[in-house]
This record gives sequence, structure tokens and C-alpha cells, in this order.
Amino acid sequence: MKTTLLEISPVMPSQDIERDVAWYSEKTGFDVLHKDDMYAVLKRDNLFIHLQWHADTEDDPLLGGSVIKIFVQNIQPIFEEFVQRGTVKPDKLRLGTPWNTNEFGFYDLNNNAIFIVEDA
Repeated sequence: MKTTLLEISPVMPSQDIERDVAWYSEKTGFDVLHKDDMYAVLKRDNLFIHLQWHADTEDDPLLGGSVIKIFVQNIQPIFEEFVQRGTVKPDKLRLGTPWNTNEFGFYDLNNNAIFIVEDA
């Protein structure tokens, strides 16, 4: 069975999740699906924005490589394809994460993180 690509969701850096969720709600009409001190998921229609807290230190810069999440259905075929391409190692598929996903990730040449994610 083939992998179905469902959506792509940017993960944006944030210094203050509470402040930024309020801004997105007021200024863009995005509703909160999930929020804690470190991470938030916002939605408007079929669009999603993820916010991730960063300390803005040398070890955890606020600005730097971006993160995208590509959501799929049936993750195994695309994972196997990316292993064959040499993009990821065979031990990188994380099944049943605490946030109820199956996923793997890698970096592009500009240090942008790309995650392939399936709802578990």
C-alpha cells in the first residue's frame, strides 16, 4: 500500500507560547487545538500552525533552522523509501510516541528539520 500525503504544517519558534497563541487567535482567527508551556497547535479550516518554545540561547536559538511536519497516512512505505535513499537510518522510525504519533525526521542541507508524521 502506498503512503498518502495529507498535509504540511509549519512549526514556528516562540519565546512566549501564551502570548503568541493569544496573538494568533486575535490577529489571524486561528483556534487553539492544544497548548502547554512548550508547544501549541493552532487551526483554521484545514490549515495548522504549530508553535514551539525556544530559549533564544546559543544552545536553543529562537531563530535558526525551521521545522515542518508532513502528515501522512500509512507511514511505513515512505519510511522504507527514505531509508533506501539514505535519508534516514533504519532505527529512526518512532512508533507510538507519547503524543500519539508514528514519526521520523531528518535535516536538509540548511539545517531545517523535516518530520514525517502519522497519527497513531
